[in-house]
Amino acid sequence: MKRYLPWNAKFTSVFGHKRIKNKFVIMLMAFLVWMVFFDKNNLITHYKLYSTERQLKQEKETYISSIEEVKQAQQDLELNKEKFAREHYYIHRENEDVFIIEKE
Repeated sequence: MKRYLPWNAKFTSVFGHKRIKNKFVIMLMAFLVWMVFFDKNNLITHYKLYSTERQLKQEKETYISSIEEVKQAQQDLELNKEKFAREHYYIHRENEDVFIIEKE
Protein backbone atom coordinates (compact mmCIF):
# COMPACT_ATOMS: atom_id res chain seq x y z
CA MET A 1 0.00 0.00 0.00
CA LYS A 2 1.34 3.37 -1.04
CA ARG A 3 1.56 6.04 1.54
CA TYR A 4 1.00 9.58 0.32
CA LEU A 5 2.73 12.44 2.09
CA PRO A 6 0.98 15.74 2.58
CA TRP A 7 1.98 18.48 0.13
CA ASN A 8 4.06 20.34 2.76
CA ALA A 9 6.15 17.37 3.89
CA LYS A 10 8.94 18.14 1.44
CA PHE A 11 9.42 21.76 2.69
CA THR A 12 11.84 21.79 5.60
CA SER A 13 13.68 24.62 7.27
CA VAL A 14 17.38 25.24 7.14
CA PHE A 15 17.91 23.06 10.21
CA GLY A 16 15.84 20.19 8.83
CA HIS A 17 13.84 19.37 11.95
CA LYS A 18 10.92 21.78 11.52
CA ARG A 19 8.57 21.77 8.61
CA ILE A 20 7.59 25.00 6.95
CA LYS A 21 3.93 24.81 6.13
CA ASN A 22 3.65 27.87 3.96
CA LYS A 23 5.39 28.03 0.59
CA PHE A 24 5.15 31.81 0.65
CA VAL A 25 7.50 31.93 3.65
CA ILE A 26 10.07 30.01 1.63
CA MET A 27 9.69 32.38 -1.29
CA LEU A 28 9.98 35.41 1.02
CA MET A 29 13.16 34.04 2.55
CA ALA A 30 14.64 33.34 -0.89
CA PHE A 31 13.69 36.84 -2.03
CA LEU A 32 15.32 38.42 1.03
CA VAL A 33 18.52 36.41 0.57
CA TRP A 34 18.61 37.43 -3.08
CA MET A 35 18.07 41.13 -2.29
CA VAL A 36 20.62 41.20 0.55
CA PHE A 37 23.48 39.36 -1.15
CA PHE A 38 23.07 38.81 -4.88
CA ASP A 39 21.15 41.75 -6.34
CA LYS A 40 22.87 44.63 -8.14
CA ASN A 41 21.66 47.05 -5.47
CA ASN A 42 22.42 44.92 -2.41
CA LEU A 43 22.95 46.15 1.14
CA ILE A 44 26.73 46.37 0.76
CA THR A 45 26.38 48.72 -2.20
CA HIS A 46 23.85 50.84 -0.33
CA TYR A 47 26.17 51.10 2.68
CA LYS A 48 29.10 52.19 0.49
CA LEU A 49 26.93 54.81 -1.20
CA TYR A 50 25.70 56.07 2.18
CA SER A 51 29.28 56.35 3.47
CA THR A 52 30.35 58.25 0.37
CA GLU A 53 27.37 60.59 0.67
CA ARG A 54 28.16 61.30 4.33
CA GLN A 55 31.82 62.02 3.48
CA LEU A 56 30.85 64.37 0.65
CA LYS A 57 28.46 66.26 2.93
CA GLN A 58 31.26 66.75 5.46
CA GLU A 59 33.58 68.01 2.72
CA LYS A 60 30.85 70.38 1.55
CA GLU A 61 30.53 71.85 5.04
CA THR A 62 34.31 72.26 5.22
CA TYR A 63 34.41 74.06 1.89
CA ILE A 64 31.49 76.31 2.83
CA SER A 65 33.25 77.39 6.02
CA SER A 66 36.47 77.99 4.06
CA ILE A 67 34.60 80.14 1.56
CA GLU A 68 33.12 82.21 4.41
CA GLU A 69 36.59 82.77 5.88
CA VAL A 70 37.98 83.85 2.52
CA LYS A 71 35.06 86.22 1.95
CA GLN A 72 35.69 87.80 5.36
CA ALA A 73 39.39 88.20 4.57
CA GLN A 74 38.49 89.76 1.21
CA GLN A 75 36.20 92.29 2.92
CA ASP A 76 38.96 93.17 5.40
CA LEU A 77 41.37 93.69 2.52
CA GLU A 78 38.98 95.92 0.63
CA LEU A 79 38.15 98.05 3.68
CA ASN A 80 41.64 98.54 5.04
CA LYS A 81 44.47 97.61 2.68
CA GLU A 82 47.16 99.22 4.83
CA LYS A 83 46.16 97.20 7.91
CA PHE A 84 46.06 94.00 5.87
CA ALA A 85 49.53 94.67 4.41
CA ARG A 86 50.98 95.48 7.83
CA GLU A 87 49.52 92.38 9.51
CA HIS A 88 50.14 89.80 6.80
CA TYR A 89 53.25 91.04 5.02
CA TYR A 90 54.88 93.04 7.86
CA ILE A 91 55.13 96.13 5.69
CA HIS A 92 56.09 99.26 7.60
CA ARG A 93 57.21 102.82 7.01
CA GLU A 94 60.72 104.04 7.57
CA ASN A 95 61.64 104.54 11.22
CA GLU A 96 58.59 102.57 12.35
CA ASP A 97 58.29 99.27 14.16
CA VAL A 98 55.28 96.96 13.69
CA PHE A 99 54.15 94.80 16.59
CA ILE A 100 51.55 92.14 15.88
CA ILE A 101 49.58 90.65 18.75
CA GLU A 102 47.65 87.55 17.74
CA LYS A 103 44.62 86.37 19.67
CA GLU A 104 44.01 82.68 20.09
